[in-house]
Parts: sequence; structure tokens; C-alpha cells
Amino acid sequence: MALGKGLNSLIPQQKTRKKIRLETGHGDSERLWHIPLSEIAPNPAQPRKQFNHADLEDLVVSIKKHGIMQPITVSERDDGGYEIVAGERRFRASQIAEMPTIPAIVRQVNEQEKLELALIENIQRQQLNAIEEAFAFQRLMEEFGLTQQEVAEQVGKSRSVIANTVRLLGLPDDIQRALIDGKISMGKARALLSLNTEKEQMAMFQRLTGSDITVRDVEHAVQRSRASRKGSVRRDPNVIAQEEMLEQRFGTKVRITQKGDRGTITIEYHSREELKRLLGELT
Repeated sequence: MALGKGLNSLIPQQKTRKKIRLETGHGDSERLWHIPLSEIAPNPAQPRKQFNHADLEDLVVSIKKHGIMQPITVSERDDGGYEIVAGERRFRASQIAEMPTIPAIVRQVNEQEKLELALIENIQRQQLNAIEEAFAFQRLMEEFGLTQQEVAEQVGKSRSVIANTVRLLGLPDDIQRALIDGKISMGKARALLSLNTEKEQMAMFQRLTGSDITVRDVEHAVQRSRASRKGSVRRDPNVIAQEEMLEQRFGTKVRITQKGDRGTITIEYHSREELKRLLGELT
């Protein structure tokens, strides 16, 4: 065995980046590169889990005919390769089209920024279902310590939208799957959240599955169910409506108990972060 070959086997060789630089006039951080697909890895934090194969095939045909019209965004990895920040759908379609390289902008981003950028792109393109959005919002809050207001500001949505979307993760798995598959709308799923237990939610969901009813119909059915639970006193529909208004406002379950002109308001929370947010809303 030649000495040179022996040394090469002992000394780690730095991976050579195979890319062609194309100047775009936006400075070092905004140069466009053509990077071999083999050097790019998907983003494990990609919030989008469902990819429509028919839409992907349409994109493959377009790429074969016209190429990639909009570059993807990647970050450099420690092993010498790249990781997708935004544009995984274009990357997957390019793989299917057997393209050798893909145009990409290389950005220096941390883990939080990777998730935020991937989430924002998918939201802008309306490519996430409600459950995918909810998991991404929850991860930004739990893993990176953002408040609901901070998440709202980052992704360009209202705080109440963030709160009500994350609440969907409290629904039973079967209802979440129906929401992902488009068998139930987000409005109807949110209406089911007003029921106190998973058993009640599933019973109502099974009653409504396949029915040609509106979100308002679901809300009325939920109100009737809440007002006429077995063994309970019929509740004032105005109180139920006030509970729902507060639930929309605070993004969590609220219970109003009245005794004459007096009463109590109970607001549920499920984490320290949620408690901190609610205290901020109330002070």
C-alpha cells in the first residue's frame, strides 16, 4: 500500500463543496449558488408533514420544462453539507426530476430561525394544515420560550389565532386526523373544543361526520349538548355564549358558574407558559 494512501485513510479529509457561485448583487449573505442535490439534506424541523403527490408531480413537470424559478434557502452543516431552511417541496420535486443541482441562497441561521422561516414560507403559501401549524406554534413556545404574542408577531397572525390553533392539539387523535384529511373544517373542530371531555367531543364528532352542516350548526349543537348534560340543570344560553366569547378571547377553556347575581369564572391552563400568558392578558 502506498504511503500517501495510508495517510489519507488516517487523516479526515474536509468535504469539498461542489457549487457554482452566481453573483446576485445583494452582498455576501445573498449570493445565489447552484448546489448538487446530493449535498442537501431535508430540515428535520420542517413543520409540513403532508405533501400532495399530485401537486408535486405538477411541479416536477414544470421544473423539467422551465427549471427552478425561485431558489430554495439552505444553511451550512458542520459536516460540509447543507440543510434546507425553506423550499423542501421544490427540493423534492427536483429530486424526482433528477436535476443535478438546485439554485439556493445560503443563510446563517440558528434552530429557531430555521423553524420560523420554514413556518412562515408554508403559511404564506397556505401549505400547512391546521395541526401542522399548531405543532409548529407549540414548538416555538415550548422549545424556544416564545410567548403567543411573540409567535404571532413572527408569523404575521393575531395572538388569538395562535391560541386557538394550538388548542386544536387538545382534541382526540381521531378528530385531529379528520382535520388533517379535510373531513372536518377548523371552525367545526374549534367548536368541539367547547365540550368538556374527549368522550363528549368524540360523540359529537361522530354525530356530525358526513353531515352537510355549517360551523354555526355545529356551534348550536355543542351549545345544546353543554346545556342539557345528563343530571345537570339547564344552563342559561347567554352564559354559555359568554363562556365561548371568553374562550375565543383567551384561547383556553372557560367556565362561568352563577348563583344569583354572584358567581365565579374558571379559566383553565395547561402549562407554565400558558399561565404566564393568561396573567399578562388579565393584568
